Amino acid sequence: MTKPVYAIGDIHGQIDMLKAALALIESDGGPDAKVVFLGDYIDRGPDSCAVVQTLIDGYAKGRNWTALKGNHDRYLLRFMSDKNVHDSRTRPDLMWFNPILGGDKTMLSYGVYAKDGASVSNTHTAALSAVPQSHLDFLNDLDLTHTHDKLLFVHAGIRPGVPLVDQVEDDLMWIREPFLSDPRDHGYLIVHGHTALDAPQHYGNRVNLDSGAGFGRPLTTAVFEGRDCWLLTPKGRIAFGP
Repeated sequence: MTKPVYAIGDIHGQIDMLKAALALIESDGGPDAKVVFLGDYIDRGPDSCAVVQTLIDGYAKGRNWTALKGNHDRYLLRFMSDKNVHDSRTRPDLMWFNPILGGDKTMLSYGVYAKDGASVSNTHTAALSAVPQSHLDFLNDLDLTHTHDKLLFVHAGIRPGVPLVDQVEDDLMWIREPFLSDPRDHGYLIVHGHTALDAPQHYGNRVNLDSGAGFGRPLTTAVFEGRDCWLLTPKGRIAFGP
């Protein structure tokens, strides 16, 4: 019998939703359940700091967790290492502190007031003192992909037709097209987030679990046994297919 693996979509600072999702998983699979987090732990929501600390605490307790890196997690890492860096995949007029991206909420969760258009140097100096190095180390060390049985977990997706070993970081964190419209079987069932929807969707060759928690919509938790999938809800499992 295939052991279940649980996956949680983009959390985006929603600590209460994360706690509720972890409670559902423990109720369904016990404290040793295997859980994969699909990245984007920070930005937009109210307490990115608490979300990252919750993940760190789970790792420290020996939980069977695998957290993947998302593009928003990389925003923080790049800002902390170089205040002037700009992600080439982001609109040139958008600073990370712009509410559209949500870095202002992340900084506030660490006690730093950041506003789009405010002094980047002052914000950077304050952030260097406020953001624990343990949080940066944790985010920096996260993997980009995780395979389990017939499943491939990744933040954004893959470039179709490219072997997994040749995939590049920007695609794994950022890709939309041509991945989203590609109907081919990729060898694995791809489980991803990144592209926010109103509700999770199963497309047969991929499952998108980003249901827009960063915009106040519910956080999605799913459970997989092989390629079979269920959504995890307070009422139990709900079969989920294309």
